[in-house]
Amino acid sequence: MKLRIVCAGKIKEKWLADGISEYVKRLSKYTRVEIVEVADSPDTLPTAQALDQEGKRMLSKIGAGDYVVVMDLHGKQMTSEEWAEHMISGFEKGGAELVIVIGGSCGLSPEVIARANERLCLSKMTFTHQMTRLIILEQVYRGFKIHNNEKYHK
Repeated sequence: MKLRIVCAGKIKEKWLADGISEYVKRLSKYTRVEIVEVADSPDTLPTAQALDQEGKRMLSKIGAGDYVVVMDLHGKQMTSEEWAEHMISGFEKGGAELVIVIGGSCGLSPEVIARANERLCLSKMTFTHQMTRLIILEQVYRGFKIHNNEKYHK
């Protein structure tokens, strides 16, 4: 199995990069993880133009047969148990590969949202797109633990 996370921008904070590395390491027991960073658009661009540019770069990293979950404020919220089922189902539907897309600070382009097989919202609260990477990796790890009936803290 392979998890590919397509996201805008680079992680600059060491503590966040360390957390992401830790969960990538933990996940190696269950799946290969590839994090694909596309260039984020400058803040000086109008939002629509920035979303369009980032969206085109993201879509170029997504294959026609990929099962795609986008992180979207208007997506479905799930419990960790529900996510575990959806995640495994996504791997199965995607030919053992699941793609999760995390937009930049302005969100996702309509074209990226339209390409999604599922729209997922982590919370009604807002998180930075950088922190979302760490949170989703933790939830993927938790999902594998749940799916395999392995002990993990609650």
